[in-house]
Amino acid sequence: MPAIAGGGGSITRERTSVGRTEFVKRCFIAVAIALIPILVWYLFDVVLICVSALLVSALLGLGAEPQIRWLRVPPHVALAISAFVILVGLGGAIYLFGSRVAADLQVVIQSAQSGQSTIINSIKASELGRAALEHARSQLDVMSYLPRLFGVSAGFLGAAVVALVAGIFFAAQPKLYLSGLVHLFPPRLHREVDETIATVGRTLRLWLLGQLIEMVMIGVVTTVAVWLIGLPSPFALGLIAGLAEFIPYVGPIISAVPAILVAATLGLHAVLWTIVAYTLIHQAEGHVIMPFIQRYMVVIPPAVILLSIVAIGSLFGIVAVPLASPLAVVAFAVITKLYVRDTLGEDAALPG
Repeated sequence: MPAIAGGGGSITRERTSVGRTEFVKRCFIAVAIALIPILVWYLFDVVLICVSALLVSALLGLGAEPQIRWLRVPPHVALAISAFVILVGLGGAIYLFGSRVAADLQVVIQSAQSGQSTIINSIKASELGRAALEHARSQLDVMSYLPRLFGVSAGFLGAAVVALVAGIFFAAQPKLYLSGLVHLFPPRLHREVDETIATVGRTLRLWLLGQLIEMVMIGVVTTVAVWLIGLPSPFALGLIAGLAEFIPYVGPIISAVPAILVAATLGLHAVLWTIVAYTLIHQAEGHVIMPFIQRYMVVIPPAVILLSIVAIGSLFGIVAVPLASPLAVVAFAVITKLYVRDTLGEDAALPG
C-alpha cells in the first residue's frame, strides 16, 4: 500500500509539472501574440518592404505564369524571361522617354506653381477670400508637396533595392519560404496555413493585374483628354494619372490637382474643361472599367479599401499610403479565409 501511495504521489507531481510547463508555454504564446501589434508599430517600415517584395514577386509571377501554363516553360526559365522582359521594357521606356518625361514633369511643376499663384491672386480679390486664405494659408500651398513626390531619398532607394532583391528571391524559390512560414505553426495547422498562403498569393496577383490594367487605361485616356484640351505636357499629366491610379479612390483626386493648376494658367475655360474631363474619366473608371475588371479579378468592398487608406495614412504617414491597398487586400483575404469561412463556417466567396 505505501508503494502504491508513493507511486500515486509521483504521478501527481508529474501531472503538476506538466501542467506548469503547459501553463508557462501558454503564457509565452499569449505574450508573443500581445507583442505582435507593438512590433508591427515599431517595424512598420519592414512591413512595407515585405509588402513591396511580395508585389515584386507577384509581378514576376504574372509574367512567368502564362509561359509555364501554356508554353510548358520550366519555372526558373519562365521567371528569368519574365524579369528580362520587365527590365528591358522599363529600360527601353526610360531610354526613349526618360528625358522627355523629366522635362514634361518640370513643366508641369512650374505651370502648376504659376496656376496656384493665379488662383490665390483671384481669391485675394475679395475680402472674404482674403480672410479664408489667411485662415488656411498653410494648407493651400499644394505645390510645396508636388516636387517631393518625385524626389528620391537615399533611404527610399535602399528600401527599394531590398524589396526588389527580396521579391526576386521570393519568386525564384517560393516553396523554400512558404515551407519555412508554414513550419512556424503546429503540424495540425499546416494544411490550413498552406491554403491561406495560396489564397493570399492568388488574391494579390489578381489584384495587381487588375490595378496594372486600370493604370494603363487611365494613363492613356487622360493623356488623350488633356492633349485635346490643349494643356502643356499631356504625357506627364497622363503618367501622373496612371501612377496615382495605384491608390484607389484617393489617387484620382490627387492626380486631378496638378492638372487643374496647370489649366489655371490658360484661363477659366481650360479649368472647366479639365474638371469635366477628369470627372468623366473617373466616373467611367468607377462605374465601367473597375467593375468589369473586378468581375474577373478581385472584388474588395470599396469602403474597406478607402478606410484602410485613411487609417494607414493617419497612423504611419503619407509614405505608407501607396501600399495601403495591397495591405488591405491581404488582410481581407486572410480574414475571409480563416475567420468567415473556417471559423464561422459561412459560405463566403474567397477574393480572387
